[in-house]
Amino acid sequence: MDVIPAIDILGGRCVRLTQGKYDSPTIYADDPVEVAQRFAAAGAKRLHVVDLDAARGSASNRAVIARVLQGSGIQLQVAGGVRSEESVAALLDGGAQWVVMATAAVRDPHLFERCAFGHPGRILAALDVRDNKAAVSGWLDTDPVVLKALVGRWADLPLAGVILTCIDRDGTMSGPDLQTLARVRKMTKLELQYSGGVASVDDLRRIAAAGAQAAILGKALYEGKITLEQALSK
Repeated sequence: MDVIPAIDILGGRCVRLTQGKYDSPTIYADDPVEVAQRFAAAGAKRLHVVDLDAARGSASNRAVIARVLQGSGIQLQVAGGVRSEESVAALLDGGAQWVVMATAAVRDPHLFERCAFGHPGRILAALDVRDNKAAVSGWLDTDPVVLKALVGRWADLPLAGVILTCIDRDGTMSGPDLQTLARVRKMTKLELQYSGGVASVDDLRRIAAAGAQAAILGKALYEGKITLEQALSK
């Protein structure tokens, strides 16, 4: 199973939120480029970069992300506020290997389909789950769509995979939501990445056993609960 460090950017700085709450971010670094370089030096092959400002539609950190792309020498999957074909093309043209679509994947299936077929193998669908509902608009809202129907809608698209984030566990280091992971694993044959609550190497082993091909690590790395070297050698 792959391990993918996360870099969440808010106001140009590297932060972590707890359960997606914007009102109390924890700032870990002023320069996300330095964080990306540190992860690359530790052996990471891919980074998960989220533009939190763009996700909620308040601003954009695209210039910072461009610096990360240029300065880290590592493959990036970029998320946050990607809700148009132009945004997808700009990120891919700028050097991102994959683009993550969340709100559009849930609420604009025709746009999402065009992006998937226009860039086969380069688009990831974000399944952000809160209270068994899909969260959208930077996790500020939820959509009543049935998860199984939503994931089924993606089945025939040439996607790079699905990222499952269990929001109630995100940033809590309370352990992964293996029940939700197992349910989603049964819903799709696409490559599945898991995020939310990971705090130990044992958590990573359990995520792999539940069928995920990759785990995204955030707060546990920044708080020193687990080193990237430990995670990669699990």
